Amino acid sequence: MVKAVAVLNSSEGVSGTIFFTQEADGAPTTVTGDLCGLKPGPHGFHVHALGDTTNGCMSTGPHYNPHGKEHGAPDDEIRHAGDLGNVTVGEDGILYFLKISFPFTKLIPLIGAQSIIGRAVVVHADPDDLGKGGHELSKSTGNAGGRVACGIIGLQG
Repeated sequence: MVKAVAVLNSSEGVSGTIFFTQEADGAPTTVTGDLCGLKPGPHGFHVHALGDTTNGCMSTGPHYNPHGKEHGAPDDEIRHAGDLGNVTVGEDGILYFLKISFPFTKLIPLIGAQSIIGRAVVVHADPDDLGKGGHELSKSTGNAGGRVACGIIGLQG
């Protein structure tokens, strides 16, 4: 079993901890965690290509996309590996998600050549339109707006 964690922070008061667990090579990665300080409603939630926060969340690069596909929903066949869809925050500004584990999470392994260790998790200001919004950014970013919090994915002991 491999475990990883990303501690999210921002200058906008958003914080949280995201945990990743993969039981074995080829198994799906389970994602759990909590976030607070976000406005209520859905927010785009993605793995980004770079584990670089030297310029805040802007330096994390594009969505993790090792197969060169268009942006899409987590259950779409054509999607970035890092497209995890939306997380929805309650009226209290807090989100607790117990488990994200679907077949699509095999695209964000912790083991092997396409491991997400050393990459970043980013929470966006707006909902991800899942590539279906018709906006010029739909097929690249889901038109999910600014990056409000991010953290580098690192191995957990």
